[in-house]
Amino acid sequence: MKEAILYQKLTEEYVQCAVCSHRCVIMEGNRGICGVRENRQGILYALNYGKTVSAAVDPIEKKPLYHFLPGTSIYSFAAAGCNLRCSWCQNWEISQSPKPDRPIEGAEIPPEEHVWRAIEYDCPAIAYTYSEPTIFLEYALATMKLAREKGLKNVWVTNGYMSKETLDTIIPYLDAANVDYKGPNDGAYEKYCGGRAEPIMDNLKYLHEAGVHLEITTLVVPGVNDKPDQLEKIAHFIATELDSNVPWHISRFFPAWKMLDTPVTPLKTLEMAREIGIREGLKHIHIGNV
Repeated sequence: MKEAILYQKLTEEYVQCAVCSHRCVIMEGNRGICGVRENRQGILYALNYGKTVSAAVDPIEKKPLYHFLPGTSIYSFAAAGCNLRCSWCQNWEISQSPKPDRPIEGAEIPPEEHVWRAIEYDCPAIAYTYSEPTIFLEYALATMKLAREKGLKNVWVTNGYMSKETLDTIIPYLDAANVDYKGPNDGAYEKYCGGRAEPIMDNLKYLHEAGVHLEITTLVVPGVNDKPDQLEKIAHFIATELDSNVPWHISRFFPAWKMLDTPVTPLKTLEMAREIGIREGLKHIHIGNV
């Protein structure tokens, strides 16, 4: 447990978290939407600091990053919690486990240990992944600073729903990011994820303008974001608001969590998305999970 770095005291009973775009106003004794930030007597604490719920060495292409340190291994870890609740979440056991006020799971591993492991396993980079790094910002940031000192690269695999304050905090230490961009502002985020598209679109532009290596993943879910016009809007946004060189990963959906009855994404849908991306001028399109 550690005091949060981005919050404001409103009254004796209320604080406002500034780590993500929800900007939760939290009453004393309660937690934010993420389930891991709690107001205790007017101080906001990150309950998941130092608690690793998952760690592994992965190929960097699994993040997925295809155009950043290709062919290398990357040390990856996560703390529990998430600021969204996507109905198809593949890692819901760890992303949703603390909600609304359950104990925070995880092994006590200090930032120094993660950096040592990355070096020991000959990994040139560390990924903050599996759940959502935004909501373990303090833990990630401490590790990122140590990693930078040791010459390692830092990678965030994120839903992109962080605040500008969080971006300004991490960008000096952030080398690359894969952002999960689920689709245009058509209500899908509100219905299935408990968020909004606009902050993510703004953050994608902010990251790109800051010079962070950026790749984008779209999980194509039947009945959610698989219509031609939706995919056209995604590809058009990447090509025109970002850059046609930004890689687009079109990922196949498999039933999970609350969408066990939803069918697997047909290959022809993914191929259609790729053709749409080509027409929009995208130069690096990758189909995944096939």
